Amino acid sequence: MKTDILPGRSYVHGYSEHETRRLGDQADTLAALLHSGTAYPDGSRVLEAGCGVGAQTVHLVANSPGAHFVAVDVSEDSLERARARVAAERPGARVEWHRADLFDLPFPDAAFDHVFVCFVLEHLRDPARALAGLRRVLAPGGTITVIEGDHGSAIFHPDSRYAQAVIECLVRLQAAAGGDALVGRRLQPLLFEAGYTGVAVGPRTVYADRTRPALVEGFTRGTFIAMVESVRDDALAAGLITAPEWDRGIADLRRTADPNGTFHYTFFKGVAVNP
Repeated sequence: MKTDILPGRSYVHGYSEHETRRLGDQADTLAALLHSGTAYPDGSRVLEAGCGVGAQTVHLVANSPGAHFVAVDVSEDSLERARARVAAERPGARVEWHRADLFDLPFPDAAFDHVFVCFVLEHLRDPARALAGLRRVLAPGGTITVIEGDHGSAIFHPDSRYAQAVIECLVRLQAAAGGDALVGRRLQPLLFEAGYTGVAVGPRTVYADRTRPALVEGFTRGTFIAMVESVRDDALAAGLITAPEWDRGIADLRRTADPNGTFHYTFFKGVAVNP
């Protein structure tokens, strides 16, 4: 595999308007699944590390309107979109916005009562160091909540080696960019090795078939297939797959959203304490 597949890019999906919409649709579709059990006390200070375009931020503030949120991201463009989204959907929300590197956060020790991280570790070259660094700004006894996916957990009908191949293209591209699209399965050891205690990780499963049309449209089509489709040009340019194989794979993947199709995917949600 080439090592320069995506030179200079760590977020393999890009920063287009289409990707912004996809992230928003994903967050809205999965809000109940992913945010269930996550709420913060009034007056607590919560760091959202890697807020992106604010797709998760709107759900965080909805569940904890009395908390004070500080949202950081390395992309100023993403922060601008996040500000606009939260202002439109949650006017009056208590959110501070900061452009910052997750590996060099501009906050004093123990500045936050809680930390929330969602779909961030998969894009980092050193997620263990990021988690350890977040402990510095988290008060003793404070909690960290981390949510990650695992593309290897995708199971679908009709099965197809071509569909599996296009998913594998995304996994390999993300690895070449320094990330890990399979990071969900190692969330527990990552948190444990970073020094957190009381680590509890559990699966959050999405299953979609014709009896769950909202999930078929919002997740199978609008989230997962759209995510895979976004890396077509990079996969072809890297020589990971041929154009006919790609087209066959995407066509087969789309069939999982047809009336006779099914789609299953597992996210992993972990909660731990800073001792």
